[in-house]
Amino acid sequence: MTAIRLSFRLLLFIFLFTACGKQQTLQGIFQKSTAHQEYARRLRQAHLDETALGRDWLAAADRALRDSLTVALPFQETGFFRADRATAAAYRYAVRAGEQINIRLTLAPGTEAHVFLDAFELSPDRAAPHPVASADTAALSFSYFAEADRQHLLRVQPALLRTGRYTLSIRRAPSLGFPVRGKNDVAVGSFWGADRDNGARRHEGVDIFARRGTPVVAAASGLITRTGETPRGGKVVWLADAAHGQHLYYAHLDKQLVAPGQLVKMGDTLGLVGNTGNARTTVPHLHFGIYRGGWGAIDPFPSLRRADPEPAAPATKPERLGHWVRVKDKQTSLRHSPTAQAPRAAALARHTPLFVVGSQANWYRVEQPDGQMGYVAAQAVAAEPLRRESLLAAADLYTRPQAGAAALDTLPARSQVAVLGEFGGFRLVRNGAGLVGWLKPAAAPRG
Repeated sequence: MTAIRLSFRLLLFIFLFTACGKQQTLQGIFQKSTAHQEYARRLRQAHLDETALGRDWLAAADRALRDSLTVALPFQETGFFRADRATAAAYRYAVRAGEQINIRLTLAPGTEAHVFLDAFELSPDRAAPHPVASADTAALSFSYFAEADRQHLLRVQPALLRTGRYTLSIRRAPSLGFPVRGKNDVAVGSFWGADRDNGARRHEGVDIFARRGTPVVAAASGLITRTGETPRGGKVVWLADAAHGQHLYYAHLDKQLVAPGQLVKMGDTLGLVGNTGNARTTVPHLHFGIYRGGWGAIDPFPSLRRADPEPAAPATKPERLGHWVRVKDKQTSLRHSPTAQAPRAAALARHTPLFVVGSQANWYRVEQPDGQMGYVAAQAVAAEPLRRESLLAAADLYTRPQAGAAALDTLPARSQVAVLGEFGGFRLVRNGAGLVGWLKPAAAPRG
């Protein structure tokens, strides 16, 4: 009766949560709680944290913040949600100050799942990840502004008892418009940090080269706070970009076309490219800088760089998502990232079964039987069974390859099974009805 009551309570919880959570929501750091936090609160209120599945869901959410996989941007992956287990995928990536991070998650047709996306900033100054933005819906996209050079983490977690496929992409885009009309980042010819005055100082901006008289435009909407002429910058314009909490600096102008106190919109002309000030011996160009209170000058290039291209579709076989494969190469190891040189752990034993939960380029994101996640090269695994055998005696089929695991079913003697892999003395098998589980060593199938 206890199991029946818990099952009813869980189903009622899912119904009530789904009924009041159909709309898409996007939440920033200023809201009191995210949709993920609210879902966790309701789990506890319903006492589902006292059930194994509820505890596993909460534990998976916390574990994802501590044990993420590293990806390089732009990033795209097709993934799989498991209804039989509470899991969360976590992706760690580097961002630069000034970048806009665009995140998009789309569920495959026929997949009905409430998904929580939560982005965090990882900082050595904080013990816990700092929330940046979050969203939850059935198909979504959202963006946020990176304020500093940091490692960020994105957690993807479905609600309980949901299964299906999704495609996730994480891409960078500029947070500002380009400040010289008709140009893009290819026109940048001198970058942040370059030597100036024989090494006496460093370049605190970027130089964008264009013909004299080319319009210089507002890279953001804002207020003109200052214009004037200085020995170093020549004719200059300062624009307050309140949306990002910073000031934009335009120097070496041939002519200024705005005045202090003037409100401008992105794309409005502020002046014309020239070579005034200490640039009079160089070809015409715009010196463009960004300054923030408490930070000083920051590198403008991440704010101006062209958006990442759409990542290539995975070359791996998407039909393997949600299925078991096995290690076929002796030197196969799990990796934190497809680009990582060092393996995450020792080489996997040959014939170790791996559950495919993600696919990108020529790599699979997989889960080991012990729950450890990582990436393996697609060519290092095989999908076909190791062999087919007949059981000599009746044997229990278990959910996991460990002592005390729950039994799924009892297979009768002479049952025909396909052996999918081996791990820790256990064998992963599939019977004729398609049921997959683990056989203890003492009850292992034999030829």
